[in-house]
Amino acid sequence: MQHRIVVLGAGYTGAIAAGRLARRLHRADVAITLVNAEPDFVERVRMHQLATGQDLKARPFREMFAGTGVELRLAKVIGVDVDRRTVTVVGEDGPGEPEAEELEYDTLVYALGSGWNDQGVPGAAEHAHQIAGRPGALRLRERLARLDAGESVVVVGGGLTGLEAATEIAEARPDLDVALAARGELGDWLSPKGRGHLRKVFDRLGITVHEHALVTAVEADRVTTADGATIPAAVTLWTTGFAVHPIAKATTLDVTDTGRIVVDGTMRSVSHPDVYAIGDAALAMGPGDKPLRMSCASGTPMAWQAADAIAARLTGGKLPNAPLRYFNQCISLGRREGLIQYVTADDRAVRAALTGRLAAVYKELVCKGAVWGSPTRRSACRPAAVTS
Repeated sequence: MQHRIVVLGAGYTGAIAAGRLARRLHRADVAITLVNAEPDFVERVRMHQLATGQDLKARPFREMFAGTGVELRLAKVIGVDVDRRTVTVVGEDGPGEPEAEELEYDTLVYALGSGWNDQGVPGAAEHAHQIAGRPGALRLRERLARLDAGESVVVVGGGLTGLEAATEIAEARPDLDVALAARGELGDWLSPKGRGHLRKVFDRLGITVHEHALVTAVEADRVTTADGATIPAAVTLWTTGFAVHPIAKATTLDVTDTGRIVVDGTMRSVSHPDVYAIGDAALAMGPGDKPLRMSCASGTPMAWQAADAIAARLTGGKLPNAPLRYFNQCISLGRREGLIQYVTADDRAVRAALTGRLAAVYKELVCKGAVWGSPTRRSACRPAAVTS
């Protein structure tokens, strides 16, 4: 019988893992099923571009996985039973109420990722926009298109997503009053060169920066900070972090308080050896015994590690032992500017940084490389047979 591998989620990590497994294992030995709710690949790192009116290239999964042997199931995951080794899904909407179906697995790759996190701030869920996925980005796109010149947009959150969104909006709509509210100083984790370039770009784009501004409430036309100040906002964009899908926390898997699955160095669940978790859904440790941050930069090598470990365990091969480490943080600052902050293995900024147009080109290559690392990229490795 074929060994049944089910991959949940076809973001960067799930798509890469499914494609890599297909290249490393014989089709006669394994049946790989990739479950995803949408038929097209979503380039999450480009959602700020989509929100500002740019059109992204369509990447249908059926084309991406054509000829790989991976079976694509368009369905929403509504439950996982790791003790019975089943996944409950609901198929595409059709006439009447969609019926739930169970998929059985021998090995599960959990890559359901994360969504936006309103941090429990009053009014955020009701009044703020988010770009953690395509639906949110499209809603923001429609709202921005209806804004008149001079109206205000406030981006809440000074992390990578907030920086990219604020600069993208300000560049695309110079007629708007764009502001960013950060709980600390602007780019306070960057090197002096990186911080200096960031401020230069923000000044050139006319973005108002509110530092040490912890937003404690969101209303339809303003946000309020911890010191009682208010910032006008016809549109509020919330970028203060991500929350993982709640399904894992409802299982008997060993998870953190926030619902991330605890894994070992091969991305294998520490409580259920037939489950692997990758990307934002997993808590994996990196250099210095520090948890890897939620990002594409973390998820891609996690997917490689998990796929190689699964293939090795099924074929009796050597387990991967590649260290998971960071090299840089890539930040787009609109279409013409960028910032590449070089970092230590455990993600701390060093003095070196690449800035300007060359950094923008570098970031674009990184974004394209994330897609090239998907199933569309072939491998010279010969597939391995599963040992009995």
